[in-house]
Amino acid sequence: MQGAFHYRDDGLSAGPVSLAEIAASVGTPVFVYSADAIVARYRAMTSALAAEGLDATVCYAVKANPHLAVVRTLAREGAGADVVSEGELLRARAAGVPGERIVFAGVGKTEAEMASGLEAGILQFNVESETELRTLDRVARDKGLRAPVSLRINPDVDARTHVKITTGTSENKFGIDHAQAGAIARQAAELPGIELTGLAVHIGSQLVDLAPYALAFEKLAQLFSDLRGAGLPLRRLDLGGGIGISYRDEQPPAVTDYARVAARAVGHLGVPVIFEPGRWMVGDAGLLLTRVIFVKRGVKKHFVIVDAAMNDLIRPTLYDAWHDILPVCRPDPEAPTQTVDIVGPICESGDLFATDRTLPPVEPGDLLAICSAGAYGATMASTYNSRLPAPEVLVAGADWAVIKDRPDHATLLRQESLPAWLAPEADREESLHAGSRAAS
Repeated sequence: MQGAFHYRDDGLSAGPVSLAEIAASVGTPVFVYSADAIVARYRAMTSALAAEGLDATVCYAVKANPHLAVVRTLAREGAGADVVSEGELLRARAAGVPGERIVFAGVGKTEAEMASGLEAGILQFNVESETELRTLDRVARDKGLRAPVSLRINPDVDARTHVKITTGTSENKFGIDHAQAGAIARQAAELPGIELTGLAVHIGSQLVDLAPYALAFEKLAQLFSDLRGAGLPLRRLDLGGGIGISYRDEQPPAVTDYARVAARAVGHLGVPVIFEPGRWMVGDAGLLLTRVIFVKRGVKKHFVIVDAAMNDLIRPTLYDAWHDILPVCRPDPEAPTQTVDIVGPICESGDLFATDRTLPPVEPGDLLAICSAGAYGATMASTYNSRLPAPEVLVAGADWAVIKDRPDHATLLRQESLPAWLAPEADREESLHAGSRAAS
């Protein structure tokens, strides 16, 4: 089991807190996060970076898990925030992250989002195109402000990760081509509404190999030296995030090794450096609890049908992602095992969590834990099939609290409205008219 959760008194627990007790109180499916594990990860990263002599700011990538309680847990430790929308910006501010510790990234910032970032006094915008740069210049000048900007460089480095989460090659939509960076940097330095502060890079997510990092960081450092040598006022680097976790048999690098690679590449420049971890900070700190509804024994396959579904955790459907799945009740090590598909109740063949997975025997009513679901779980969820969103729980030491309730169906229905011609009153009036016409 990964550090946040372990078997205790024959049941899976978060620290001293029984997951079975949480499920009995809150119902299933439910996401459970460990605040202690999140804090431990943050402290491990900041310590590793400091040990390498880097003047580092860690800005948590809010998209990984944007819950206010999660962001506030990190903000209280001193973390900044990496945001990619106005909503994430507002969440970070509501969670207590000061504007001067917020980085606004993303390839498609609207003018309203640019204005919001300027008003919040953020640390920097990571600008990804010449068009965005000129738009931001105009928005800033209209407000009588200057926008702090780091240019996000696309170094054309293969991150060796899943094709849908790689961002640093010339075929991706992200960043400014390395060959065009000098010209755009010179433009940025001349725009009255822009304060050019540095360069940024981010080559993808779920990286478990340090070699792509080393290459990207070295390319960025050389470009930084060249441009600063040409007189451009660069004073800060943003090395992004993307460090992976172990979902199955991956061997992600130790954070100390990651820090060493960064220091070797950019330490000689003597400038502040920003890091933006997301998944690494929260992925292993969360899981999804689900209860078995049925066990279906087919001709060729056996299925364990659970009450969680792809609308709760879409990663297996979207990425063919592996998540360890464990019985909450500690299994007898001598018990026979079975090979099953673990699936949800949604009317889609893709509604599954695992295929051909080995489990001890399970029965309807048993609890299962879908591991490493703290990142890109609840934040990517939906109400598909009109299913109620799973609640979320945060555990800290021996305490736990529901940090997001499960809504009821009436609440979801109230979010929608009928146009006047479909309102119940209109239906009754139409019925009366129809009756009159029939009578005549």
